[in-house]
Amino acid sequence: MSTFSAPEARPEPSASPLVTLDKVNKWFGDLQALVDVDLTVDRGEVLVVVGPSGSGKSTLCRAINRLEPIDSGTITIDGIQLPEEGRALARLRADVGMVFQSFNLFAHKTILDNVTLGPMKVRKLSKADARARAMGLLERVGIEQKAQRYPAELSGGQQQRAAIARALAMEPKLMLFDEPTSALDPEMIKEVLDVMVELAHEGTTMVVVSHEMGFARSAARRVAFMDEGRIVEVAPPEKFFDRPESERARDFLSKILAH
Repeated sequence: MSTFSAPEARPEPSASPLVTLDKVNKWFGDLQALVDVDLTVDRGEVLVVVGPSGSGKSTLCRAINRLEPIDSGTITIDGIQLPEEGRALARLRADVGMVFQSFNLFAHKTILDNVTLGPMKVRKLSKADARARAMGLLERVGIEQKAQRYPAELSGGQQQRAAIARALAMEPKLMLFDEPTSALDPEMIKEVLDVMVELAHEGTTMVVVSHEMGFARSAARRVAFMDEGRIVEVAPPEKFFDRPESERARDFLSKILAH
């Protein structure tokens, strides 16, 4: 399990939630992947979503920016209900950065071009401003020397850090991470999590689906535990890991923390 140094004082989240899910349901055929999900994410909060495989964690993450359309309920981001389609959805998505487990970089573009594309096309930044922002972010995630390389020339950890820089380049209100380390070799996991811990300490609003319990303990303000499409409990990490309320969470933790 990855370990992290204790965080310094983290900015306190504000009172009004940035994200609100109200009675959200999602079906895949006969399988109900999300069951009456109620959840809020405060501004500046890091919420880490944990649970067994198939519990609905990734579906929840992808529903927040409508990569997975929901069947009922509402999702509100910064006071605006998530539109179903069209330009309004595109505008809202521009404010929500997403980092996938499989990087999703454009293979035929350099790392620098990957990071500048969104700000130039969507935010209408000039090429010079977009490049300046991109280089600052690549330096921030420790791969500025790889700016002119192509994704295939980078390690998995470096590609994921480039994907984080690409998402941050849009200056999003919210960052979604869908199991960002699950495709990485063990030695590359820490370099990606270190970047995420730094973002957390800076007050970036983040929803993180992860199996990395060390990260959840160190960076989360709250941990949400899911099972069979339901939010079973939500608690600060010290309470969730040391005194979980539900029998299902206790069983889950006993299995994953025993090794």
